Amino acid sequence: MKIRFYGLLLAACLFLPGKAEAKNNEKPFVIPELQEWKGGEGLFTPTATSRIVYTDKDPEVARIANRFADDYALMFGRRMQVVEGRAVAGDFVLSLAADKRLGEEGYSLKVTNRVTLTAPKGKGLFWGTRTLLQLSEQRADRALPKGTARDYPDYGIRGFMLDCGRKYIPMNMLRDYVKIMAYYKMNTFQIHLNDNAFPRFFNHDWNKTYAAFRLECETFPGLTARDGYYTKKDFIDLQLLADSLGVEIIPEIDVPAHSLALTRYKPEIGSLEYGMDHLDLFNPETYKFVDALFREYLEGSQPVFRGKRVHIGTDEYSNKKQDVVEKFREFTDHYIRLVESYGKQACVWGALTHANGVTPVKSENVLMNAWYNGYADPREMVRQGYDLISIPDGYLYIVPAAGYYHDYLNTKMLYEKWTPAHVGKEVFEEKDPHIKGGMFAVWNDHAGNGISTKDIHYRAFPAMQTLSVKMWTGKDCTVPYAVFDSCRLALSEAPGVNYAGRIGRSPRSVYNAGALQPGMQTGLREIGYQYTVSFDIQAVREEKGTVLFCSPDAVFYLSDPISGKLGFARDGYLNTFEYQFYPDERASVSIVGDEKSTSLYIDGKLKEKMERMKLYRSSGKDSMNYVRTLVFPLEKVGEFKSSIRNLEVLNYCKPAE
Repeated sequence: MKIRFYGLLLAACLFLPGKAEAKNNEKPFVIPELQEWKGGEGLFTPTATSRIVYTDKDPEVARIANRFADDYALMFGRRMQVVEGRAVAGDFVLSLAADKRLGEEGYSLKVTNRVTLTAPKGKGLFWGTRTLLQLSEQRADRALPKGTARDYPDYGIRGFMLDCGRKYIPMNMLRDYVKIMAYYKMNTFQIHLNDNAFPRFFNHDWNKTYAAFRLECETFPGLTARDGYYTKKDFIDLQLLADSLGVEIIPEIDVPAHSLALTRYKPEIGSLEYGMDHLDLFNPETYKFVDALFREYLEGSQPVFRGKRVHIGTDEYSNKKQDVVEKFREFTDHYIRLVESYGKQACVWGALTHANGVTPVKSENVLMNAWYNGYADPREMVRQGYDLISIPDGYLYIVPAAGYYHDYLNTKMLYEKWTPAHVGKEVFEEKDPHIKGGMFAVWNDHAGNGISTKDIHYRAFPAMQTLSVKMWTGKDCTVPYAVFDSCRLALSEAPGVNYAGRIGRSPRSVYNAGALQPGMQTGLREIGYQYTVSFDIQAVREEKGTVLFCSPDAVFYLSDPISGKLGFARDGYLNTFEYQFYPDERASVSIVGDEKSTSLYIDGKLKEKMERMKLYRSSGKDSMNYVRTLVFPLEKVGEFKSSIRNLEVLNYCKPAE
């Protein structure tokens, strides 16, 4: 009954009630919601001769037209011809046109016997192509409802912050997230490049506590994390990709707290009084070190940090002594000015209520992440002259499996009640000029807790879809949450991106093989949560490390490398079932996985369900939740000797018979 209900909702997604009265076609569903819509009659259906025509000689318009053609082909299998010149019926037409009311990111769309997309600036034109792709993917014939739309954001900064310091996030995921953000008109990606875990999970020993700095560093060889880092070239390429898609990367080097990676490299700049994750603000060597670190990425005609903003951290330093508070304020002011000396806007975490003092800290043209009102009272910060990004921790912090803040955001509450004007309990007027926008965050506080990048994505993506609406249209959503939450499932992550590994939109068998041959390719990369992978096996003794399936992100073992049991590895974690085959054993095997657990069935009987468990640290005094999930790898079959037949992959969790 539930599936049928959602199916009815999805069928209704293309046309939804609009803000303004529509004579004919109701407002179509896209994320974020269109600001203005006036419906026409009927549909525009592309034909085999439809083209993408641009009427400006501006090379940026030509680039956007070609990007639209490439993405259309990636999603729908047909690349339309891109031409400069005159349009005819059946064409998509892109051009620039002045309209002060649309601003930098707005656009106008008119669908008649052709599709006409105009905008004052290239960024608005690009956002309009994202709307066209979303509309096109909701119908098999790629038809668009006739009508006119005017669309523009209520807030200029629509962002996401990802903690890469305490968990290495591979560059392929960062690149995919740039594309995902662009598809949903999210334009700001803050990348938290260094941080450390909590010492209580490492025997309360700073020397054993996990810490990482993720960028290639030549000034201080050996500072860069060995378990995962970004080369300068790769980080520059990420920023160039983002810029081409309308997304700004804000790199963050977090000082003077959260700085264990720095003090581990140079212990003499660590604070013995407040902990080695605190820099010693009274040591001149601290400034020499941090100055040199920032300059490595800011200097030169082609610096590593390419965008217009750089984040300097400045959160959660001790305020126990007033002389320390004053030194913290001096430190903050120093690095604001250092960043500005390279032509960048400085960004900071809100901390100047927590660090209240008399030492002046520059506020003009400084952008502050307003995350907790006890650390930075937002009204007072505005009075002092700061502009704010609304990122209230109680609403918008995801800390996977930690047991505090949110494991998954409360998207219903956010959709119905939150806007960037809500900074915690402090509510500003909508579109207050000091509230530049909003952002949500994923913090990987509990290093070593088994969370995979796929788990992070399953938490972040629904939040991304929801908050893109709230940061674009503010409080004026007209689509009920239940409809929105169902209809969003019909949309792709982005052109060519399927990080969740979803296959199909209705429950079915998505892959079958009568017999698995070692080394064969399946044509599938993986299958995401809510799956069943089953097969029959006639086992022989396998060498330890024998692979059943692998993909770039995971391996499933017939015989794991340590114990020879069934198991899987991903993100540097190895998880094994308490089961291994006897030689010559015949069995029917099923692996069932969702976002909470991974289960093994043998001959229809549950042998083990790997769920979240407690992982005890510090001689059993402290514990964290440990997650044992798997997005199942399918790309390549391993080199095994057993006979495996009747493989079936289902895109749902099949109950035991």
